Amino acid sequence: MKINRRRFLLSSAVVGGGVLIGYSALKPSNHRRANAELATGGEHYVTSFIKIEPNNAITVYVPHSEMGQGVHTSLPMMAADELDAAWEDIIVEQAPAIDLFANGDLVKGFAGEFGLPGFLTGIVNASAVSIAELMNLQTTGGSSSVRFTGETAMRTAGAAARQMLIECAANRWSVARDDCSTELGHVQHNASGRSLSYGELAADAALLEPPENVTLKDPSQFTIMGKAISRVDIPAKVDGTANYGIDAHSEDMLYAAIRLAPVFGTKLVSVDAGDVLSRRGVKRIIELEDSVAVVADSYWRAKEALKGVKSQFESSDADTTSSADLFAGFERSLAEDKNSKVLEIGDAEDAMDSASDVIEGNYTVPYLAHAAMEPMNCTVHLHDGIVEVWTSTQDALGIKGRVAKIAGVAEDDAIFHHCYLGGGFGRRLPFNWNVIDHATLIAKEFDVPVKTVMSREDDMQQDYYRPAVASNFKAAFDANGVVQAWHNRFTGPIQTPGASHIPYAIPNKSIRVVDGDTHVPIAAWRSVDHSQQTFFTESFVDEIAHRSGKNPYQFRMEMLADHPRHRKVLEVAAEAAGYGENLPEGHALGIAVQESFGSIVAEVAEVSLDTNNRPVIHKVTCAIDCGWAVNPDTVEAQVESGIIYGLTAALYGEITIENGRVAQNNFPDYEMVRMADAPEIDVHIVESGEKLGGLGEPSTPPIAAAVSNGLYILTGQRVRELPLKNHDFSRSTPIAQV
Repeated sequence: MKINRRRFLLSSAVVGGGVLIGYSALKPSNHRRANAELATGGEHYVTSFIKIEPNNAITVYVPHSEMGQGVHTSLPMMAADELDAAWEDIIVEQAPAIDLFANGDLVKGFAGEFGLPGFLTGIVNASAVSIAELMNLQTTGGSSSVRFTGETAMRTAGAAARQMLIECAANRWSVARDDCSTELGHVQHNASGRSLSYGELAADAALLEPPENVTLKDPSQFTIMGKAISRVDIPAKVDGTANYGIDAHSEDMLYAAIRLAPVFGTKLVSVDAGDVLSRRGVKRIIELEDSVAVVADSYWRAKEALKGVKSQFESSDADTTSSADLFAGFERSLAEDKNSKVLEIGDAEDAMDSASDVIEGNYTVPYLAHAAMEPMNCTVHLHDGIVEVWTSTQDALGIKGRVAKIAGVAEDDAIFHHCYLGGGFGRRLPFNWNVIDHATLIAKEFDVPVKTVMSREDDMQQDYYRPAVASNFKAAFDANGVVQAWHNRFTGPIQTPGASHIPYAIPNKSIRVVDGDTHVPIAAWRSVDHSQQTFFTESFVDEIAHRSGKNPYQFRMEMLADHPRHRKVLEVAAEAAGYGENLPEGHALGIAVQESFGSIVAEVAEVSLDTNNRPVIHKVTCAIDCGWAVNPDTVEAQVESGIIYGLTAALYGEITIENGRVAQNNFPDYEMVRMADAPEIDVHIVESGEKLGGLGEPSTPPIAAAVSNGLYILTGQRVRELPLKNHDFSRSTPIAQV
């Protein structure tokens, strides 16, 4: 596999006189625009994703950011397979941040998942590219790259290019297209044995319009997809040549350290710089609306100098606010019952009134930081009427547009330099603006590149956090002990679909959300609201199972009679984990299942307590149905990553508010799962053949519930509040497993 990691500007987006072939539901007008605006010399664009050079080298342009999830491998695999290319001929390039690579397929994909009315579907599909261009969407998130761009763009691009190349060869030979076939980057005439490479045909193919309809391969025809192929980004990350945003460098670069308002939403009042400006290397002190920054010739000098700057920020109503205050507010909101509907099926209230038995459970989870290994950073350079930006981001077009606006230049005069991401998890989406906005405003004061870096402490205390949520449940049983109603009220400041993903056969359901807004800034976190809601729902399902006197696994299997995919992953995970078999003394198994981002995941956690009565997670067995696996190696890696991420949150994750500000400062007080404490993870891929699902996030939600459900069996203590580090398991009464 050849790896080409050149970072290129718009002017050099296509090199070597190659021909670009692509397909993303682009209209012919966009095809003509690409040729008019970007083509030079002998270059010809059909659309955008595939470039074929005369020597038969094939470059696949990926319009998503690589942040360790393997998208720069999986998407090219999908295009190359449909193209019938040889994998060793494939070169992978990051697509430039220009609107021809806006994620129209992502718009269509999410529109479908959000359940648009049928009459709007055609409108959205027809205008998806225009919408993406208008909104500057080149987004990587929502576990969407493979299932949307890969399935509807990359596969289609490869199939369209293959069809066009066959047509060109058939025309040269004056034979029927059906008499030709493709293999390993060549078109062959089956009867005569004649053969032409794709490189020989590329110029002719570029003159054609992409076909309106293409036939994609049946999985039985795959030659690349379905194989475990090593990620193309790994070698550079191993040998140190990979460039992250924080690696941006020039000889004349300056560095900014910044202090933002410690209480969110307040403004800067005054600054006393003392003798800071006289320190070696310090260039300037910059006052912004909500922050103060020191710019110096090295980051260390800027950071140390900032310590000598005294700053005062305005007071606010939140100055005395604590986490306890915020959760008390959540409970008041829940008690007032001023809510909006999420899901209403049957009459849950009536079922509650007529029930023979009702159980209740109130759950809470705290705010969480993203804690990406690469701290937030952004380098900006304004010169000669243009602005250049280097940063690690999940949306290059969004960042480019934002920087251009703040810098006061046209978007066409902004140049974005792509970098790898040292962790994203939602923190590097474009609506988490704080470091981007501030970096641009600071850089406007200089004519050289300025790199603004948020220290680990800054990033921990100035994040856009996963929301804290409180969720209250009731369940009603009839005289036979059969659950008849599910009643849920929860606080929810952002997306709420996770709460309604209740596949269990309960005839009456009432799920409503109340306002949970606070002064704490929030944003998407890995798996978004599923991370909270799955802990809530799968824990409460466990409560229902035990109240019913049933084994939690069997209860789920019975209640999922109409959901064969859920049952299958449960069955596979339980069997692989040895559920129901004898365990070592002092061990227990907990189970959870959840559908999110188009994939269904079941997890079984084997837990015990150490000599200090702290939870130990020995093994996690996971079964995932993501439709089918494009790259099984990537599937396993993503599942393992998601479990570790979710386990960290379950065991330790907690951002607390004291006097209006974040109390945590760095990893010593925001602990992570270390290698020594990481469990064995056993991943099983269940291929249902259904539509592709996501991978980056679906394994994160179930783990907290699986662990806490196991701890209940082990200790008799029902965990309704995370993290687990706050619980005392010294007084335990094991529960006899049914």
